[in-house]
Amino acid sequence: MKLRERIERGEFIVTCEAAPPKGIAVEKALEEAQSVADYVHAFNVTDLQSSVMRMSSWAFCALLRGRGLEPILQLTCRDRNRLALQADLLGAWGLGIENVLALTGDHTTLGDHPEAMPVFDLDSVQLLDVIGKLNSGHDMVGNELDGATDFFPGAVVNPAADPLEPHIHKLHLKVSLGAKFFQTQAVYDPESYNVFAEKTAGIGVPILAGIIPLKSAKMARFMNDNIAGVHVPEEVIGELEAATSKEDRVKRSIDLCARTIQAVRPRCQGVHLMPMGWERHVPAILERAGL
Repeated sequence: MKLRERIERGEFIVTCEAAPPKGIAVEKALEEAQSVADYVHAFNVTDLQSSVMRMSSWAFCALLRGRGLEPILQLTCRDRNRLALQADLLGAWGLGIENVLALTGDHTTLGDHPEAMPVFDLDSVQLLDVIGKLNSGHDMVGNELDGATDFFPGAVVNPAADPLEPHIHKLHLKVSLGAKFFQTQAVYDPESYNVFAEKTAGIGVPILAGIIPLKSAKMARFMNDNIAGVHVPEEVIGELEAATSKEDRVKRSIDLCARTIQAVRPRCQGVHLMPMGWERHVPAILERAGL
């Protein structure tokens, strides 16, 4: 069953991030995705995440489809003008890729090619509008296409942003432009997430809470200091600092993820896992969370 069908049926959705390789050796990345395929409904294929050069998202999406897995194409506005964005979307549709996540993208100065020239011709809101036009059989300026796409578009939202109101306004704008689902930035504070959930109740579009396993207290503090809209509570950091061994730290991290999922599950319609190299722990996280 396709992702759109599961969402339309109101199922609780589980998606997982999948990063293309930095090179052409694809087998390891494909095997990592295959290893968790029985636990998730679709794979978010990152598009030069953190502005680090890797294999293109649409190419890795096509490889996942070849393994019988359902991909979600991440498409960022950072690296392409409006012509290239539309061309890549049409190419993705031609390869059988139906799900697309519209993103503005991190700035190039954050990545491994800091001298690269950013584009940002459009932003994620405008990209959703473009996807809607392609679905209607027209390009961005109204020219008729030889056939229409039927993309199932999604978008992102940051539930811990401060102030939150501009992000909620943008969320409603994205819904009005056709976003069919949302995936959030990493959630570590369920109480903060519940405030966001109360303010977005009734939008009619499923929201998938983002889950990133914390590999260490150092990683948690780094995220607090460097990732906008992420807040790891001190008590969570304290749990990781109290670990007596690497095995204990992994166990605590899995438990923290599972507890977060259980806490937000009544207020979301799914979860989006971003394992960041910990794909092997995804089954344990979901099983511990009761999924």
